[in-house]
Amino acid sequence: MSAKNTIESVYELVLKRNPGENEFHQAVKEVLDSLGPVLEENPQYVDACILERIVEPERALMFRVPWLDDKGKVQVNRGFRIEFNSALGPYKGGLRFHPSVYIGIIKFLGFEQIFKNSLTGLMMGGGKGGSDFDPKGKSDNEVMRFCQSFMTELCRHIGPDTDVPAGDIGVGGREIGFMFGQYKRIRNEFTGVLTGKGLNWGGSLVRTEATGYGLVYIVDEYLKEQGQSFDGKTVVVSGSGNVAIYATEKVQQLGGKVVAMSDSNGFIYDAQGIKLDTVKQLKEVERKRIKEYASIHKSAKYTEGCGGIWNVKCDIALPSATQNELDLEGAKALVKNSCICVAEGANMPTTPDAADYLIENKVAFLPGKAANAGGVAVSGLEMAQNSQRYAWTFERADAELKNIMVNIYKSISEASEKYGAKGNYIIGANIAGFVKVADSMLAQGVV
Repeated sequence: MSAKNTIESVYELVLKRNPGENEFHQAVKEVLDSLGPVLEENPQYVDACILERIVEPERALMFRVPWLDDKGKVQVNRGFRIEFNSALGPYKGGLRFHPSVYIGIIKFLGFEQIFKNSLTGLMMGGGKGGSDFDPKGKSDNEVMRFCQSFMTELCRHIGPDTDVPAGDIGVGGREIGFMFGQYKRIRNEFTGVLTGKGLNWGGSLVRTEATGYGLVYIVDEYLKEQGQSFDGKTVVVSGSGNVAIYATEKVQQLGGKVVAMSDSNGFIYDAQGIKLDTVKQLKEVERKRIKEYASIHKSAKYTEGCGGIWNVKCDIALPSATQNELDLEGAKALVKNSCICVAEGANMPTTPDAADYLIENKVAFLPGKAANAGGVAVSGLEMAQNSQRYAWTFERADAELKNIMVNIYKSISEASEKYGAKGNYIIGANIAGFVKVADSMLAQGVV
């Protein structure tokens, strides 16, 4: 069977076996569409059915999570853990607590995680998990009771050498703490089973900043290759959560000016440059909406709705909020305003047609599996520190993160050139991530 026919038949099988899971379909198609040249050069991947195996999770868990709210009423949520691929190491990937979570979202995220983790060069397989539980508006005690119930089931499936979850949307230090405490209580062991832990009990410095810093480090490496830098560049960052805040911080440290940020209600534009201290106070301390920024800084304008943020003129755009937030209309606005680079801080925030349009119009597009790998990279470094029972300095962890992101850029750039798609970093990232996993699967037999 030809490479093209193999890819088509595998994708048809994915659609048949996973009806209604649109995000998973999108993620699989993006990867498969990149692999034709690799399969032609490596027919052993076809003979060993690597594609058929890599699109199927090694294990998919779904479980009931009952818990008591503050009124004493029983609530019931669903919990998920997809242990997708362990060819490179223990399953590694975050837990997402959000009402939108269902099996298709978790499979999409877990599939992406395989290749993202591969690109870091660390010994980590791919996995993901979460629940349709919404921590917003819940008391600390309600969140604790939910987390304890969730971990009571999950704990039998994870471990420092098996599966090491981390945080994601809706899962921060509070939630990780409650889950780690319950795991320790049940298993009677203090191990590096979760990452994103508190600094006093096994966490790593730079973990909070990691995804945002890493995003900027990889863009900086691209700019250096073009003989440029962030100095004097205008940047738009969607979102105002952890990734967006620390991407903004690192851009400002490197001499760039972030002029717009957003949340789920709308966006702010400040031509003088975003005052990050204000954003941190609003979002991290007071937990208020981004529109409050405009009432504090008269140089800023607030606009309802998120999509319009891509109409703000910029040199570099960093979509860092949620999946499919940058659509074709937004891509056209960026091209019209002479944007030179788009790098994904969130998971799959750009629609396929928007990504294609950006690439066709010579805008450098750095996909999430490469550009936002900084978070999981420092999670891997936290695992290493836990194994050593030793904590690194901020400077060492930051230097390791930067080195990983520089190497990711080099690997995706070289892969895109080797397979005849120079400058197409989607193809480069998919191929560079895939080959390492595929070779490991071949070496380990039919498992």
